[in-house]
Amino acid sequence: MDGITGKALVLACSAIGAGLAMIAGIGPGVGQGIAAGYGASAVGRNPGAKGDIMSTMLLGQAVAETTGLYGLAIAFILLFANPLIGKL
Repeated sequence: MDGITGKALVLACSAIGAGLAMIAGIGPGVGQGIAAGYGASAVGRNPGAKGDIMSTMLLGQAVAETTGLYGLAIAFILLFANPLIGKL
């Protein structure tokens, strides 16, 4: 019976790592939902400040989304451009 080769182990661990990296998308999703809820609430209380509230909220959401994009980039690197395979 053949054992697990080094390449197979690296590929399996890379797939698990890519899945774990995608967990980074949960935080931005929750944070952006909370920000949108508070932004809608603020506009409801003060409709005259809608422009300022929306621009600040969208800037904050763009900054929060970067962590999710970093996780996606790491997942793609692990799946498609794995630097660990060349080390074997």
